[in-house]
Amino acid sequence: MANVVIVGAQWGDEGKGKIVDLLTQYADAVVRFQGGNNAGHTIVLKEEKFVFHLIPSGILYHSKKCVIGNGVVIDPAVLIEEINEVKKRGYFKDESQLMISEEAHLILPYHRRIDMARDRISKIGTTGRGIGPAYEDKVARCGIRMVDLLDEKIFQKKLEDNLLQKNLYLVEVLKEKSFEISEILDEFLRFRKQLGKYVTNTSLFLHEEIQKGKQILFEGAQGALLDLDHGTYPYVTASNTVAGNVCAGSGIGPTMIDSVMGVAKAYTTRVGEGPFPTELQDPLGEKLRERGGEYGATTGRPRRCGWFDAVVVNHAIRINGIQKVAITKLDVLNDFDKIKVCVGYRVGGKVIGHVPSDLERLKSCQPVYEELDGWMTEIKGARKFSDLPKNARHYIRRIEELTHTKITMISVGSERNETVEVKNPFLKRDRKKPPH
Repeated sequence: MANVVIVGAQWGDEGKGKIVDLLTQYADAVVRFQGGNNAGHTIVLKEEKFVFHLIPSGILYHSKKCVIGNGVVIDPAVLIEEINEVKKRGYFKDESQLMISEEAHLILPYHRRIDMARDRISKIGTTGRGIGPAYEDKVARCGIRMVDLLDEKIFQKKLEDNLLQKNLYLVEVLKEKSFEISEILDEFLRFRKQLGKYVTNTSLFLHEEIQKGKQILFEGAQGALLDLDHGTYPYVTASNTVAGNVCAGSGIGPTMIDSVMGVAKAYTTRVGEGPFPTELQDPLGEKLRERGGEYGATTGRPRRCGWFDAVVVNHAIRINGIQKVAITKLDVLNDFDKIKVCVGYRVGGKVIGHVPSDLERLKSCQPVYEELDGWMTEIKGARKFSDLPKNARHYIRRIEELTHTKITMISVGSERNETVEVKNPFLKRDRKKPPH
């Protein structure tokens, strides 16, 4: 038995949804541990496309528990819409399949209004979903949690207290419209009726499942370079996206984690503002975008595209403790006769092999490339590594050499079965059970 963490090894949008979907077959429960509905995990199953923003990707397996952990910030309207959509499409028939942490914080309408108004003033590239302001309230100890929503009196009192401050800030500082308590209270009390049955102590549930020897898969959102501490700050998300946040965001101890798998595209993308050393602002970048369908699952924004950056992935490997890597969208490179890989950055007359924390220094970095031959053929039918063309195998091996990490899964198409060398990361563990 083992517990496995899946994290993004670039700027998000790496295809984690598909990898989680594939690995859920080995797990008993799937846990989302951070972020909000600014994330979008896309899965294609039997030519049907699913996009999940809050519900863990494992919901497409009828027998798997799906947990939204305490580290997630939840917009109830979005979650309810997602639940209804999944049910309408024939999944999530057993409502006990979904569990929501009673300690998860809520996104309120004023969070979204604040988020959008601020981004107009100082462009960060936020999705405008209210994620950052909700996390701010959590840190400021004025956040409202799912458990508060279950008690009408407590919820109303906290909402009244918050609106005294939020309305003043909205009107006097941001020059925005204020809120009446009724326009939030009535709506959220309806949400309570729809979501209350899923709310529970998920930390206790996970502890008990691990005690029983069950296998847990932890699903990260966004990517390592968007981490609040270790990403390209301030052009980052509002939570810690790294594997180290699994424990804080789900309520388990660090000794419960057995392995960490990183997910990286065969090239690189990012959404929003911020430095991007390998970005291609030319027809090649446009070709990557169109071939890869690189438009945000949450916002629809076109993603910025560039060559694979080994410096970025090595940064992710280091800060996450990644032991294995899954490469996605290798098929997007099918008709490129030459493919480049960034092996270092040239800055100030020197070549460096790490991502600088100094944003201005990072902006001045010029990628140092190696050029490899492409394979110029369709690969979606490959199921074993030996099925791949010679040059595709060479490309994967070169990435392994540059990242000093074993690539154990390779996605060669959007469908679940269009994957090479799926290996079960849920290896047997030799570990004493934690104390009760």
